[in-house]
Amino acid sequence: MVGCAPTPGSYTPMVAAGGYHTVGLKSDGTVVAVGNNICGQCDVSGWANITMVAAGYQYTVGVCSNSTVVAVGDNTSGECDVTGWTNIVRVATGNDWTVGLCSNSTAVAVGYNGHGQCNVSNWTDIVQVSAGTLHTVGLCSNGTVVAAGDNTYGECNVSGWTNIVQVAAGLWHTVGLCLNGTVVAVGDNIWGECNVGGWTNIVQVAAASDYTVGLCSNGTVVAVGYNNFGQCNVADWTNIIQVAAATHDTVGLCSNGTVITVGDNGYGQCNVSGWDLN
Repeated sequence: MVGCAPTPGSYTPMVAAGGYHTVGLKSDGTVVAVGNNICGQCDVSGWANITMVAAGYQYTVGVCSNSTVVAVGDNTSGECDVTGWTNIVRVATGNDWTVGLCSNSTAVAVGYNGHGQCNVSNWTDIVQVSAGTLHTVGLCSNGTVVAAGDNTYGECNVSGWTNIVQVAAGLWHTVGLCLNGTVVAVGDNIWGECNVGGWTNIVQVAAASDYTVGLCSNGTVVAVGYNNFGQCNVADWTNIIQVAAATHDTVGLCSNGTVITVGDNGYGQCNVSGWDLN
């Protein structure tokens, strides 16, 4: 098993969606993955004692129970150079860079920085991070939001946001979940991916290439934006406890530990029907 010191007890299952691969964290701390594996991004069968997973475009990152980090897959831009990280509690993956949230509420980042998306070393009081295609977003403990990186479409115009409890960064847009269960969004809206103003009773949001997904408090799911692959066809989903959004597919973790997906399956990234993460 790969480099994480054993920790007794169970882990919280979760799903992550990358460029064209899907990752699942099981309750025993091991990890499964399906889909495109051209860069070895699905080679996670040896991982153990993992507390969180994140999927980038062609790589996968895991946080270990000892707060170190492991990564596999494409490392052309150094996005997998996380072996020296310690005291990490969460990670986020972008196109080709990785962001880590430290236990002291600061952030670190490695990988491609052509648009300044890794310029997070001055961030403080951060409780969650999210990475899009060319920008990084951080949620502060006071409910405000910071951002770094490309702002061509206004995706980093979040300085006025307040009472935010979760953030998600997509291709050219950023989504924020408000304390009252409503949702805000800024950035490119060519496909309607920012049309979330009418959403209510949302408990989690996910943002992908050109669409946005919301998990409702009753376990149902809503989605808006680009839908040419059917990635927004989630209206019939029930008993969902977490969602993840990829390039052209959406993943849902069910309350019984099974996983469902809709959208593009060109690389087998939707072949999760046999998964049981509990």
